[in-house]
Amino acid sequence: MLLLAAVQFTIGWATLLAPWRELSPWLLAWLFALTALSYGLRAVRMTDYFRQQFAGKFAVMLRLTIFHNVANNLLPMRSGELVFPWLMRRYFGYEILDAAAALIWIRLFDLHFLALIAIVILNLRQPSWIWWLLAALWIAGLTLLKFFNQLHRLPQLSSTGRIQKLIKQVLQTAPSELSLIARIYLWTALIWSLKFAAFVSLLRFFLPLDIWQLLTGVMGAELSSVLPFHGIAGSGSYELAAVAALMPLGIEPKLALAGAVNLHLFLLGSTLILGALAFLLKKPSPNC
Repeated sequence: MLLLAAVQFTIGWATLLAPWRELSPWLLAWLFALTALSYGLRAVRMTDYFRQQFAGKFAVMLRLTIFHNVANNLLPMRSGELVFPWLMRRYFGYEILDAAAALIWIRLFDLHFLALIAIVILNLRQPSWIWWLLAALWIAGLTLLKFFNQLHRLPQLSSTGRIQKLIKQVLQTAPSELSLIARIYLWTALIWSLKFAAFVSLLRFFLPLDIWQLLTGVMGAELSSVLPFHGIAGSGSYELAAVAALMPLGIEPKLALAGAVNLHLFLLGSTLILGALAFLLKKPSPNC
């Protein structure tokens, strides 16, 4: 309600929504398709991560992944993440702790690639070979994940304490094959690249800025959904993060807010449409 009131008194909803009339329906459909494809690739990533257990069950995993992302976008304070282990248990009979531990590693892949995008933004703003070197070292650091799986054998984790058992559980689910690490990171890169391409293209329609500035705005907005400071349906927190990212670049607050709200409306609209379509996907069989 505060967000609705703030937009009305600072910009006016009629003024804010007016540019949508000039947006090509074909462009909007294309951007929605890119967003939907990024959701589909999330299911591919999960199927690859759990490939031995869930081979041939992609449709069910796609249904699960979409519902999980819908919950993430609509529920506050990252509580939507709880939907993933719950659905893994409901659809596949998978242990909740194992699913939650695997999700932690998936989120670390996400954060790693977002940091790589941040390096790209810095290079676009002020090109230098230093950023290329930093990006190469950052990607090379992924090879260290191969050794995390072995850390569960440490003597310090041999006790039966709750914290030690939880840490051991997380370490045991870490990807231990370089080929799997490379594939999961490739899926992660494709997922975020498609989403950023769609969101930057849409934001550019409302804010004609340089590409690195648009990337910064989208990055700020997306970090609001990755970090625990996330309102109901991202209302307020999504816009605040985008505006906070754009204002230091010299963007007028009203323009930044208008762009952020319209971007958020696209996100919520895509979320609701894909969530509705997910009900048409194959339901899990009793034997899953």
